[in-house]
Amino acid sequence: MHYQCLIVDDETDLAKMTAEYFQMFEVTTACVNSAAACYSFFEENTAELILLDINLGDGSGFAVCRKLREEYNLPILFISARQSDDDVLAALTIGGDDYIKKPYSLSVLLAKVRVNLKRVGELKAAQAAEKASPEETKNAADSRGDSERSADLVLDAATMSAIRKGVRVPLKAKEFALLKCLYEHKNTIVTKEVLFDEVWGDTFYSDGTLNVHIRKLREKLEDDPNAPKMIKTVWGTGYILETEQ
Repeated sequence: MHYQCLIVDDETDLAKMTAEYFQMFEVTTACVNSAAACYSFFEENTAELILLDINLGDGSGFAVCRKLREEYNLPILFISARQSDDDVLAALTIGGDDYIKKPYSLSVLLAKVRVNLKRVGELKAAQAAEKASPEETKNAADSRGDSERSADLVLDAATMSAIRKGVRVPLKAKEFALLKCLYEHKNTIVTKEVLFDEVWGDTFYSDGTLNVHIRKLREKLEDDPNAPKMIKTVWGTGYILETEQ
């Protein structure tokens, strides 16, 4: 069967309550309570998004995330009672798309899930359209106003990707949102506060979270991530995206 959301959490009652709440709002949801059950789930089912706890009875959510990332490219949102910045950084570094701390608000969690599901749907539609011809997709994106460009960088919202020196680079949702924010303020300093507000919607996350996403963007877009020429740090203030005019 196909589900929009899979919850992997050994707090069975919480997982079931969350699943029932999502179902009320027409988000098809399944839940399992162990790493083994998660792997078994994907043998016969599919999901568009995963809510993943860190502490599972038979293993770590970190290990589950790493294994799933080997085969699947879908949003993984960590849900955990662990509060430390180190856990948040670890989750994002190994491939997590978001980190929600327990206890969570069901309405806020649903909103985050819906946003990610919408992006998944848009990306699938764009990928299907792109099979016809990369040039046709590019032209279609231009005509819709979905792409933004400078001389050396193109952002394509339809495929949630960036084109750098003629090479298309797929990005995760938060990576694209962060790059888009920097691009909209290109060649000017963007403060950390502005980035948190425009990309994450609040100041819940630490500087470390922002640093991880900046590093991922540099690894994908810079010729030398350790000596960035495009996404530069303005120490104590924020970042600046320098592009050719």
